[in-house]
Amino acid sequence: MKLTLAYSTCPNDTFIFGALVNGLIDSPFTFEVILEDIKELNARAAQGGADVCKLSFYALTQLSGWTLLPAGAALGRGCGPLLVAREPLTHEQLIQSRIALPGWDTTAHLLLQYYAPEARNKAVMLFSDIMPAVAEGRADVGLIIHESRFTYPTHGLVCLQDLGDYWERRTGLPIPLGGIAAQTSLGAEAHAQLTDAIRRSLAFAWAHPDAVMPYVAQHAQELSEEVMWQHIRLYVNDFSLELGTEGQAAITQLQAVAAAT
Repeated sequence: MKLTLAYSTCPNDTFIFGALVNGLIDSPFTFEVILEDIKELNARAAQGGADVCKLSFYALTQLSGWTLLPAGAALGRGCGPLLVAREPLTHEQLIQSRIALPGWDTTAHLLLQYYAPEARNKAVMLFSDIMPAVAEGRADVGLIIHESRFTYPTHGLVCLQDLGDYWERRTGLPIPLGGIAAQTSLGAEAHAQLTDAIRRSLAFAWAHPDAVMPYVAQHAQELSEEVMWQHIRLYVNDFSLELGTEGQAAITQLQAVAAAT
């Protein structure tokens, strides 16, 4: 069976899927791969434009017709989005600032609403454009995700708030950022086969990193090897193999926050 599979160019996704889409493991599926930014992936999922899609957990709360797979997720501790600026700001200054977002329906935006519901002056940018926009004064504050948490100091920026830390202190739960969902219409058997394939692809990547890292580097937007590995080690963890009870509890809590927003 051939499926369309959409995920991001970020090292965690390419690391997880590298073995699967490059034929390094056996699979009952072949894939047409679509690589996009997270806001584009969320939009694609909303339009039903893929069979299997990475999307924000916040976006998933707003959609029907998708089934979350229990493998492949970006969920954990100490991995949340950051608010950054050119200089320290008070909370009052923050909520009056021009804030650049990576997407309206991203989990990062929901966490910003959870932390600072009064903030209203917001605009969406491609996630990789946010730090330059703040550094150049086109935005006052940036809501950054992915590998930006490792590189923002090189843009002369300071961290105002770790929104993941705020979430963890308030809820006691890990941060559910994004997951892999499949069209519900594919059926339970296909969902189980996809989950198994994702887990075997990830196991292969950890066992044979030299075989998948060229694929990761190909799509990593000129990130250094050190930053690629920092990204992978932070966002690819036990929850990527199995959401488990704690992961499901975090998603349920996020759904409750989304419903109250």
